[in-house]
Amino acid sequence: MPRAVSQLKPVVTKAAKTSVVAVALASAWLGGAAQATEPSHLYISDAIVTGTGKENRQIGFRECLSEVLVKVSGDFTLTDSAALAALQARAAEFVATFSYRDRLEGIPIHDEQGTHDRPHDLTCRFEPATIDPLLAELGRKPWLSPRQVMAVLLAVHDQTHRFVLARDGGESPYMADSLAAATVPLALTARLPDAATLATERLDFDHLSQLNSTELKQLAADIGAEIPLAGTLVWSDSARGWIADWRLIENGKAHRWQISGVSFDDAFRNAMRGAARILSGNGAP
Repeated sequence: MPRAVSQLKPVVTKAAKTSVVAVALASAWLGGAAQATEPSHLYISDAIVTGTGKENRQIGFRECLSEVLVKVSGDFTLTDSAALAALQARAAEFVATFSYRDRLEGIPIHDEQGTHDRPHDLTCRFEPATIDPLLAELGRKPWLSPRQVMAVLLAVHDQTHRFVLARDGGESPYMADSLAAATVPLALTARLPDAATLATERLDFDHLSQLNSTELKQLAADIGAEIPLAGTLVWSDSARGWIADWRLIENGKAHRWQISGVSFDDAFRNAMRGAARILSGNGAP
């Protein structure tokens, strides 16, 4: 049975959307791979539950198990596996320790709300000796090697103008935040170029779209990353959303994939999931 502990330090909690973005931005834009890329931290996950009762705890255990298996393997596609659903039904068997944090801590109980109604962050710690064999049952393996820092080089064409996404640009700060948040579930680190680099390199929509693999790799190195993920994000009225084309340069090979008719949040999640599948050796995006 899993053991409750008084305090458990998570890799990145979901205490609030703003805190997720803040942690992701600190990791992605300000330098260095985050603690989340260290193997021991890959085996920790969290979920938001209502109260601390057993029924809601089991729901949280299932969510945490799924998140950890995705994070450790780098393969989001396993969430479609019927075998995963069977494992989730036994999720409590696989949790080593867990803890709670009251999301309304410091706010007195009010109206008719009881303690069982208050939202909590449930943080679960799993053991590699438990999770790694489960991944084998799902036909996956742990991705424990250092995760390369990606440079995201994105040319955007929205309804009114074209630009290259910068970490300190004013065109669409929400896009930068969304991209950073998309890295968190897969324990990835991404970097955007800053506006000064774009100006120095004279990188606009057309120029960036035409760079070859060698030029993209050099640009990635210039901004302190190891591998380039280039793309275009174009608004389409006919598709009723964004059309995203991605190109990841890895070991001299260009991997390409596309998604259309989606929000930019979904486009960035698609980018990170595709990149993680390639870099983890799990297959095509």
